[in-house]
Amino acid sequence: MLFDRMIDRWGRGPLAAVVGVPALLVLALLVGAALRYDAPAPTRRAAPPPTATAAPAEDETVPPAAPAPAGLPVIDYDPAPAGFPADPRPLDVTPLTEGLTPTRHIAAYDAPGGRPRALLAPTINGVELTMPVVERRTGWTAVLLPSASRRLAWLPAGGWTPVALRDQLVVQRRTHRLTWYRHGSPQHTWPVSLGLPGQETPLGRTFILGTTPPPEPVYGGVDVFALGAIPDDLDAVPTGLKGAHIGLHTWQDDDTLGENVTNGCIRLTRTAQQTLLDEVRPGTELVVVDALPAS
Repeated sequence: MLFDRMIDRWGRGPLAAVVGVPALLVLALLVGAALRYDAPAPTRRAAPPPTATAAPAEDETVPPAAPAPAGLPVIDYDPAPAGFPADPRPLDVTPLTEGLTPTRHIAAYDAPGGRPRALLAPTINGVELTMPVVERRTGWTAVLLPSASRRLAWLPAGGWTPVALRDQLVVQRRTHRLTWYRHGSPQHTWPVSLGLPGQETPLGRTFILGTTPPPEPVYGGVDVFALGAIPDDLDAVPTGLKGAHIGLHTWQDDDTLGENVTNGCIRLTRTAQQTLLDEVRPGTELVVVDALPAS
């Protein structure tokens, strides 16, 4: 299932009507869904200020942040602007334990001291934006970019607040399994259905943006997670769903678990989806690999 639009405000009930849902086994594609986060979230643990904000040692130089020019695009639910660097470790399954949330519009750069490419806002269409931190350099912090697959943005200090992340979701394409980890310890594993040939579930690290109500009974009556990832092959997406996102959701039955039948989304059981809705918060990392390295 691919999710197109987030609308209205954070923390309210169903926020907008579904604009359109294609025929059933064009496989779970949703147009115009409302994205929200109003499921009970774990209490945020207080996080120490990230090391990137600490004063540099006398022999360290903080690359200066160039002023953001007027007219920079603001990153929203459409595919992110070009020019941002690739995630250097997209298949790293080391848990990402800290995220950040912008407190105002801040410039996102293509490198420490590099070029500002876009602006990040505190929300995307009213939904609070929390991005996992993947790397730090003196005076700069890198986060996974929303509305992109395997891309990151560099942020200077200031204009954002740290958020502790305790959970991680890991999907193995080869075995069709999703495992939920908390503080690095596995809590549960479930079978999943994944993308069909040509529309494979994208590899790499991404994160949960928020949730949307189920648009039709075929979605099992359980809310859906919209992820930061988008399809790798945008041309493979039906015309009416350009700019869509990958989702994590359930289905009306479990007959296709373990198969490649979706348009790139991750499909699991209703019980599993409800568990994750109750336990994990936006900003939580989800990483898709072919297989975990042998221990």
